[in-house]
Amino acid sequence: MQIDKQQIIEFLKNRGDQQQAQQAESELPDQVDTEQHADLLNRFGINPQELLGGAGGIADKLGF
Repeated sequence: MQIDKQQIIEFLKNRGDQQQAQQAESELPDQVDTEQHADLLNRFGINPQELLGGAGGIADKLGF
């Protein structure tokens, strides 16, 4: 699934990870593929499955 980098940055900020959000801003591509970039997401402490699923996840906010 493709997710806009800005949504991931907001997810990190909402989680209180300002430093991780700044790092993600400079390291993530504009469109993040949750499968292709799983290792990169893990570096930021993001489990792609958590990101997509469950209440409060990005997919929930996007209506998926």
